[in-house]
Amino acid sequence: MMFFTGCTKHGREGRAGSVCLGSPCVCAGHNASRDVVTLVKSILFHRRNPLHFHFITDTVAHRILSTLFQSWMVPSVQVSFYDADELKSEVSWIPNKHYSGIYGLMKLTLTKALPSNLSKVIVLDTDITFATDIAELWGIFQKFTDKQVIGLVENQSDWYLGNLWKNHKPWPALGRGFNTGVILLYLERLRRLRWEQMWRLTAERELMSMLSTSLADQDIFNAFIKQNPVLVHQLPCFWNVQLSDHTRSEQCYTEVSDLKVIHWNSPKKLRVKNKHVEFFRNLYLTFLEYDGNLLRRELFGCPSQATPESIRLQTSLEDLDEDDQCYDFRRERITVHRVHLYFLQYEYTPTEDDVTLVAQLSMDRLQMLEAICKHWEGPISLALYMSDAEAQQFLRYAQASEVLKNRKNVGYHVVYKEGQFYPVNLVRNVALRNANTPYVFLADVDFLPMYGLYDYLRAVVQLDMAHTKKALVVPAFETLRYRLSFPKSKAELLSMLDMGTLYTFRYHVWTKGHAPTNYAKWRTATTPYKVEWESDFEPYVVVRRDCPEYDQRFVGFGWNKVSHIMELDAQEYDLMVLPNAFMIHMPHAPSFDISKFRSSPSYRNCLGTLKDEFHQDLSRKYGSSALKYLTAQRNI
Repeated sequence: MMFFTGCTKHGREGRAGSVCLGSPCVCAGHNASRDVVTLVKSILFHRRNPLHFHFITDTVAHRILSTLFQSWMVPSVQVSFYDADELKSEVSWIPNKHYSGIYGLMKLTLTKALPSNLSKVIVLDTDITFATDIAELWGIFQKFTDKQVIGLVENQSDWYLGNLWKNHKPWPALGRGFNTGVILLYLERLRRLRWEQMWRLTAERELMSMLSTSLADQDIFNAFIKQNPVLVHQLPCFWNVQLSDHTRSEQCYTEVSDLKVIHWNSPKKLRVKNKHVEFFRNLYLTFLEYDGNLLRRELFGCPSQATPESIRLQTSLEDLDEDDQCYDFRRERITVHRVHLYFLQYEYTPTEDDVTLVAQLSMDRLQMLEAICKHWEGPISLALYMSDAEAQQFLRYAQASEVLKNRKNVGYHVVYKEGQFYPVNLVRNVALRNANTPYVFLADVDFLPMYGLYDYLRAVVQLDMAHTKKALVVPAFETLRYRLSFPKSKAELLSMLDMGTLYTFRYHVWTKGHAPTNYAKWRTATTPYKVEWESDFEPYVVVRRDCPEYDQRFVGFGWNKVSHIMELDAQEYDLMVLPNAFMIHMPHAPSFDISKFRSSPSYRNCLGTLKDEFHQDLSRKYGSSALKYLTAQRNI
């Protein structure tokens, strides 16, 4: 659920009817965080006032939503978080059969959970879609009488009438009862009424005969209202059009244009039956796939409070020279991309010798995921560069895949598209930062690891990797065949290499990228061997998770991995080639970025400029020892 609070233009909590708004929400887990985003989009699309979101979250949702809002950078939006674990004891004693579990009871705790200086809030379930400005709903507080403390819409099903089936015995309610998907709560008055004691007494009394709640907090709110009807303000039904089973929501409106809030309050969600369900579904899907970057617009007449991040960004933009031929490249480096961590459920507890495969991809590489999961049974951290609409396509793909839907140790992190370049190193860094194992295998998604590589690497990293700076090189090969009988051993791979079924990676077009691996030595090696850095070396490596991040000035095609290996060398990592490990690149159509690199002289010129600047920065950072990189580059 979500809450909204009034604010003055200075951001303080204000009286009912003030011109600015704010908002709070209860959210737990990965799936709920996705629902919250769709709700927030629908609110931001219509709003003309500042907002303050208050989220009661578990640890997972806190991490996801805090990262999302920090990277979203929507003007005139504040966000506060409260720990759900600290509130569980308030409601865990209540037996509850509702599918929302303990989180479905937490609306009862809001007078305690939220700051004492908040006098009013709007509380929303996450399965809500707004079709109007939430300021209209906030304005209803002005219609409360002096005694009213709760604003609710009547329940649109016969649940509380007790006639749905034989022996159906619901909790007590006033008439049809009220639905708690949308609530106006006058916190200040509730606290004066000693709400915490009152709802507890109500719950204890009813549980003696009912034994458990069926509809979570809604049962307790309704039992309380039955005893205290003067405290409720009935909202017009279009503020909570309920699409659950057994509802008569069509009776509460004449035209769909009259609707304000649509509530998908059924486990069936978009599959509910309603004569206007196509209209409702299309409205929901519009916000589901809506480009969230468009919601970063400034509000007219209500100046936003500048955050340190927005000030830094603005200063960086002003420092750029728009006449610079590489302006677009430099702008990309400081662009802040929205990031939605753990887009799907992730459950994994690492061990001391654990290794996460780290990679990034876009929509055109989606077909590689199932194969990688079959080759690598360990944890994976994937950053996906996608639009809002593509993220939903990915979600449908993953949920339909027998391979992917059964893997809970794959962390999917969506980096939303913006700008004209693929920010490949920024996307890599998102995947790297969110690996939760001591070691990481820095790979690309178009490579398949050898079978058993995960177990092999877990054994190898135990050999003093924890206390030394080592980058373990996994030799890279490639096939030009779309169908390959994947080698099951090094011996089989060498045979395929001799027959011309496989090649050393980029042998035909970019030999320098992997030549220092010394494939001739690898053929007979039985123990790891050290190789020296050479210009343009870009192997795939296993390192400690605390390794340097990728340099984000490199976007699109060119030098994105080369610069990273160079920095590892500058930090005196030993490059050690593993004798019994390999990975194979699978063929695919060339990326849009490599096509731009090949066809655009200005693109190649700017990449050269960025290389020079990177060398200079490396020299400043690591001193005279880094001069060898500049010398090597000039000798090419």
